Amino acid sequence: VLKVFKLLHRTRQEVFKNDTRALEAARQKINEEFKNNQDETSEEKINELLKIASDVEVILRTSVIQAVHTDSDKI
Repeated sequence: VLKVFKLLHRTRQEVFKNDTRALEAARQKINEEFKNNQDETSEEKINELLKIASDVEVILRTSVIQAVHTDSDKI
């Protein structure tokens, strides 16, 4: 569980680099989701939650695009 938690935070730092608002929002959401499920004891449910967390990490890494305005009409 800790491995996936750390992986999500590392991915968050890479994907949202230099975007403090997105970094903080992602940090809060990751921490909130793990905290909400910290008392889960069912092995089946834990494995399901870990699968979801891994899927989220892949989506963040492959689907999120950060854009920067270079001119008033160019990104």
